[in-house]
Amino acid sequence: MVRTGDRPPAPAQRLAITFGHPSPQAITTAVSILRQGGLVAFPTDTLYALGADASNTLAVRRVFAAKGRRLANPIPLLVGDLAMAIRITGDLPHSVARLVERFWPGPLTLLVTAPPGISRLLTSGTGRIGLRVPNAPVALDLIRRLGRPVTGTSANRSSGREPRVADEVYRQLGHRVDLILDGGPVPIGSPSTVVDVTVSPPRIVREGVLRRHAVLSLLTTRSRSPRAGPGVRKS
Repeated sequence: MVRTGDRPPAPAQRLAITFGHPSPQAITTAVSILRQGGLVAFPTDTLYALGADASNTLAVRRVFAAKGRRLANPIPLLVGDLAMAIRITGDLPHSVARLVERFWPGPLTLLVTAPPGISRLLTSGTGRIGLRVPNAPVALDLIRRLGRPVTGTSANRSSGREPRVADEVYRQLGHRVDLILDGGPVPIGSPSTVVDVTVSPPRIVREGVLRRHAVLSLLTTRSRSPRAGPGVRKS
């Protein structure tokens, strides 16, 4: 059940899943909660994420409230694949083609120009939005079943310990979210690397699990624009 403001906070529902093969029933439950404007914490390859339907303004506000996050701090999005990213933003810059081919899905977040349909809550008025394709079956199943991006901020209180396991998520957010999908420890346990591709040349905003030299070596080679695959067009 999605919590509302007219009742005392109750502990989040917690479902144990297999990280690499989440059950269809667990995914169905999580997607139903997201569609009702609820919050779902789930494991990605980097950290546990706090997911909300990114198209639901009230749900996004709940993310800020749950984390105690200032509205001046943008929230990145998780997408199901490159095709979904292109549908949202259009073609990505040529300069990041090799980065995308190498690190999507994976621990790479790209800051791109936000399209008109993206909520200013998510961008904090910066005109940019972070996008990432996580290398985690549960996250990808959620996004693809929902059919649109989910918020991808970490599932912790602002400045709290990084959520590498579901117990840490529950400790910090157990009465602030609706569902926690417990897939055990995440594989990486560190934040993604963030690259701003709205400037030329692109610049590293946050050095996470991908080190600077690995990113720069792929940015310096001229390459084609990232493609989502044959027959994929912007829509």
